Amino acid sequence: MILRRTLLGTGLLGASFAAYGFGVAPFADPVITRYALAPQAWPEGLRLRIAVLADLHAGAPLMDLERVARIVSATNALGADMTVLLGDYGPVSRLVSQPYAPEQVAAVLARLRAPLGVYAIAGNHDWWEDKAAMERRSGRPEWLVALARHDITPLQNEARRFARGFWLAGLDSQVAFRPRGADDLPGTLAQVTDAAPVILLAHEPDIFAAMPDRVALTLCGHTHGGQVRILGYSPRVPSRFGNRYAYGRVSDGGRELIVSGGLGTSILPVRFGVPPEIVEVTLGA
Repeated sequence: MILRRTLLGTGLLGASFAAYGFGVAPFADPVITRYALAPQAWPEGLRLRIAVLADLHAGAPLMDLERVARIVSATNALGADMTVLLGDYGPVSRLVSQPYAPEQVAAVLARLRAPLGVYAIAGNHDWWEDKAAMERRSGRPEWLVALARHDITPLQNEARRFARGFWLAGLDSQVAFRPRGADDLPGTLAQVTDAAPVILLAHEPDIFAAMPDRVALTLCGHTHGGQVRILGYSPRVPSRFGNRYAYGRVSDGGRELIVSGGLGTSILPVRFGVPPEIVEVTLGA
């Protein structure tokens, strides 16, 4: 009798976890995850707040336009100096019954507001799901074209300097053409012409292993934190480094990396132990 009760309790517990992971967490409004950093070589007195959105994967019913609008409102409410979008804007799941055209999603993301602007890079799926872009292997994927039409600035292996005394650089996807990427880290950093600190946007975090000390902070998405994360461990991570760059903050010899758990889901609509999140980074805290 005790064994039967134990098995029944275990089964109910497992069913509850599954119900939450598939039926609740993937649809939840995002949490705000905050990081306060003072990277090596960051100028004293320079304070900067960045709102980070990663892996939206828009498409109903998992990420409908109303949910995207709520995410935009929550991001604007942070009052960050700058907002950055880290790629993978469209759906990657057979359970998405209503995909949206890039223009539809971009029109909602156009409501993002930040004094220093809104910037976007491409993710691997922004290339993979764009047949024309994959055939030409150059130019901008359709998602970046749509975002640019709505005054969101795309960065494809580009660096921009801000009057406040820092650079923002954006890499293209490192696995766009499987296995070759569209990224060019040396070419991007060659555009940096002074000693001001560099913040680098990269969809996939694996580039951090080769990141020079010149870059104060690297912001990434792609992994979704593994989507399932138990006691700080993700069983499956789309990275050749496994859990090393799965999620959160990584400090290495004065270099700083933050990997967002993202907002949407990929392949399977499941989240457990890593809720959808908006990341807020304060530099010079």
